[in-house]
Amino acid sequence: MIIDCNSSLIIHHSSFIIMRIDIISVLPELMESPFQTSILKRAMEKGLAEVHFHNVRDWSTNKHRKVDDEPYGGGAGMIMTVEPLDNCISDLKSQRDYDEIIYLTPEGETLNQRIANTLSIKKNLIFLCGHYKGVDQRVRDLHITNEISIGDYVLTGGELAACVLADSVIRLLPGVLNDEQSALTDSFQDNLLSPPIYTRPETYKGLSVPKILLSGNTSAIEDWLHDEAVRVTKERRPDLLE
Repeated sequence: MIIDCNSSLIIHHSSFIIMRIDIISVLPELMESPFQTSILKRAMEKGLAEVHFHNVRDWSTNKHRKVDDEPYGGGAGMIMTVEPLDNCISDLKSQRDYDEIIYLTPEGETLNQRIANTLSIKKNLIFLCGHYKGVDQRVRDLHITNEISIGDYVLTGGELAACVLADSVIRLLPGVLNDEQSALTDSFQDNLLSPPIYTRPETYKGLSVPKILLSGNTSAIEDWLHDEAVRVTKERRPDLLE
């Protein structure tokens, strides 16, 4: 069933939950759609994950629910204030223990498959979405255990980055993918990109499937796939082989 109220999305199938992700944002409605379709929805329907959205304005003591202010020392832009964020995170931490409290920010470590693999074995995670020029440093000092970026560019907020991070982690949970071996052969597992892949028809517009893939020789096919993965990685991402 799907419960959608006050910017929270909870999809249950069973009482056994492997992973819970709480996402804190000023725009939680921006993130709900990706979790209502495809693999992410399936993960929650199977009871393998919970995702909860929290509007940080609900923890503001300002009568206008304001959560930003001008920076000390001057400069352009606004900064997310410490009090509502501290109140929100402290409230969540009072209800359960969290393995990681992650701030999505361009200054963080660039997301890669190793990070996704590591987070996929955690139970409770908080994702804090930055906005405006970022958050008051004291939020980071008080609560943040990890900072992650999805690339060397700037978005209008951390919401889309949080969706990317959640997707990369939840798809790795046992039972989410119909074929669990599929995740083990993805790009970046073993620091290699994926080799070329083919399906029917055998020939199309003069282009044919490599004969080795039709041979039925499992050992030879595995060797070919590995060699091709190395070749593609050398051509496109040689840094991964270093």
